[in-house]
Amino acid sequence: QVQLVESGGGLVQAGGSLRLSCAASRTISGVRVMGWYRQAPGKQREFVATITGGGNTAYADSVKGRFTISRDHAKNTIYLQMNSLKLEDTDVYYCNNRLSSAPVSGNFGYWGQGTQVTVSS
Repeated sequence: QVQLVESGGGLVQAGGSLRLSCAASRTISGVRVMGWYRQAPGKQREFVATITGGGNTAYADSVKGRFTISRDHAKNTIYLQMNSLKLEDTDVYYCNNRLSSAPVSGNFGYWGQGTQVTVSS
């Protein structure tokens, strides 16, 4: 079983930047995808960005052009660089690891415990 630990969350002013990290307990198989999801109280957990073993990335329309997902295979770690943050980006951000064949949406694979991101005006 893979354990995922997020870090890097915090308080930032609108328009600012933040970088999240997610460290996996072991090497992730190339047939699995890692990504970032976010969730506000009382709302569904939503897809933010994913990255495949081959380096292909996908982004939600709401963050495209502002967020960048990347990976460091040697460290079993993925990152989410968040720029031009908006109030709507305030959420708990979760790291996820799932099979490449699994749907992008939905509760699949393994999850980290989350890191809080708060954007203020």
